[in-house]
Amino acid sequence: MTSAPTEHAALRQRVQSSLDRQGMMQQLGVRLLAVAPGTVTLALPYSDRVTQQQGGFHGGAMGALADIAGGYAGLTVAPEGMEVTTVEYKINFLTAFQGGELQATGRVVKGGKRIIVTTADVVHVAPDGQRTDCAVMQQTLVPVPKTY
Repeated sequence: MTSAPTEHAALRQRVQSSLDRQGMMQQLGVRLLAVAPGTVTLALPYSDRVTQQQGGFHGGAMGALADIAGGYAGLTVAPEGMEVTTVEYKINFLTAFQGGELQATGRVVKGGKRIIVTTADVVHVAPDGQRTDCAVMQQTLVPVPKTY
């Protein structure tokens, strides 16, 4: 039987390998913080690349981060040889922030053969470490065959 740390290392490698192939996430500087079965946390640093006209994190950047965190949480429960793709998501923006970074934690609500439902919580982490909720998302994914 495989130990939990080895399983988590394999899941982390699976997620990191996929994240490394995402040009948009690479351009935005997204980092993988944590991986466990059914859960993934990502970070997005504040920069000119992710702001809207008033200087806060752009809703599109928040949505993309939540989508990817939820998607990767789903990937951790998808069978080997499969990827996942988003069919739909709904996001509520709670408040906007400048500086620091956003962290999104995706969690699997229901994993299945045909659909996977996830949620993601997005928090702003200020330079002083203070954490504040800024968005919540619910998402539906479908497993698809790996094509690379």
